[in-house]
Amino acid sequence: MRERDGDKRLGAAELGGELGERATLVQFSSAFCAPCRATRRVLGEVAGLVPGVGHIEIDAESRLELVRELDIVKTPTVLVLDAEGRVVRRAFGQPRKADVIAALGEVV
Repeated sequence: MRERDGDKRLGAAELGGELGERATLVQFSSAFCAPCRATRRVLGEVAGLVPGVGHIEIDAESRLELVRELDIVKTPTVLVLDAEGRVVRRAFGQPRKADVIAALGEVV
């Protein structure tokens, strides 16, 4: 996962879902992406395990403006947001559960 992405804040209006109380896992996916399905499962499990963490999945093809704004170049891409909606970590490809939990440990 890449280090801090800047101080841009994202909220429910941009993401189409409510932020988690402590952190949010934002997943950009595409329809025919097999790793995206596995990523959805991993992030959903982690969000269920860690109190106050939400998971929002965004269809990259239907949100091209946001994809360009955030420089999303492939799916799956996962952003870790802090409680204020700032992007604090970014990963490309299917993440391992342990890596997601470690990234959240820096935020929550």
